[in-house]
Amino acid sequence: SADLVQRSQTPDAMAEVDNETLACTYAALILHDDGLPINAESMTKLFKAANCEVETFWPGMFAKALAGADINALCMKLGDAGAGGGDAGGDAPAAAAGGGGGGGDKKEAKKKEPEPEEEEEDMGFSLFD
Repeated sequence: SADLVQRSQTPDAMAEVDNETLACTYAALILHDDGLPINAESMTKLFKAANCEVETFWPGMFAKALAGADINALCMKLGDAGAGGGDAGGDAPAAAAGGGGGGGDKKEAKKKEPEPEEEEEDMGFSLFD
């Protein structure tokens, strides 16, 4: 078992795992997009059609992980992850879009105007001279 652990930590093995999980992710998204159930059997059929080799446990593991999940919501959270800085930032735009109270949100948005850019100092030379 020590050999298996050591072998699984090599760069080639890690790349293979990354490719297999990526293939499962794409398969789940394709099935969801087509309105089909995300299960191990459907994912395996996709892999065979695409001539893609994946360890037999991956489709079942992904199917169980995604069972009952709202795939649309998961995709939207991924889109917000870079801009929001985590869960707290991702929820704020949704709350603001809902309308909430009166016009208080609009006043706050107007207060956050970008600061004017500072002028660059003239250092006596130009890049294009």
